[in-house]
Amino acid sequence: MAGRLVRRTRVARYAADGTSMGREDSLAVEEPLEVRVNGSSFSVTMRSPGDDFDLVGGFLVSEGVVWSNEQLASMRFCAGTDEQGLQTFNVIDAELSAGTAPPDLSLERHVYTSSSCGICGTASIDAVHKATHFGLTDDDTPWSPALLGSLPDRLREHQKVFDRTGGVHAAGLFGPDGELLCLREDVGRHNAVDKVVGWALREGRLPLRGTALQVSGRASFELVQKAHMAGIPVLAAVSAPSSLAVEHAESAGMTLVGFSRGGGFNVYAGDHRIGQPATA
Repeated sequence: MAGRLVRRTRVARYAADGTSMGREDSLAVEEPLEVRVNGSSFSVTMRSPGDDFDLVGGFLVSEGVVWSNEQLASMRFCAGTDEQGLQTFNVIDAELSAGTAPPDLSLERHVYTSSSCGICGTASIDAVHKATHFGLTDDDTPWSPALLGSLPDRLREHQKVFDRTGGVHAAGLFGPDGELLCLREDVGRHNAVDKVVGWALREGRLPLRGTALQVSGRASFELVQKAHMAGIPVLAAVSAPSSLAVEHAESAGMTLVGFSRGGGFNVYAGDHRIGQPATA
């Protein structure tokens, strides 16, 4: 599976003076993944192969289908081969536990999802808002400004696929002491976050109280929504948030950080969590 993350290709490299030379370059692999729930097709998403069970688990949390590892009985790769007859690992069937309601497929949610947009196929944003099972307002874990400002560099230090390709996003989950709990990379921002959330689901860690999620791109509504669904109180991004992202963070009681670069950052919502941790 690891070998499918990067693919080598020949390119023509042009200099400013117009001269060119042939060279090899590394590309981040992008392939479709079909998600089935109890045998029925639920979604097709474009993603970086790898950590696929985490991706599916996190996606189901984001969709409000599950919010505990006990609700997910099993996941398995379904049969599927390429033109060489090799297993593609591009179809996963998630089996829900008895008593867990399957998603309503009549809503036509996420019939197809590109790697750049994770919520385009959702039938109703209001339905996503109502699906959360974790509140954030009582999570008052304090976050040091110095620590929050250091998270982008800490994230970058562990971006192995980005180092090779320059073509993937990253999401890293950190504790209030700065410990990196989980990092995932993917061609899609939303996929990287889903992989982190899916890891937490499978580890029985939801809700993710007292954590911060640092992402390598911008803070869109979908990322705020995914963090909210997982019970993550702090979302920090190296780029700008959207207006809807800020509105949702405010209504959810989440701390939303943007333009986190060079040790500084803007706080768009939830400023009450920013301060020096109390000393014993």
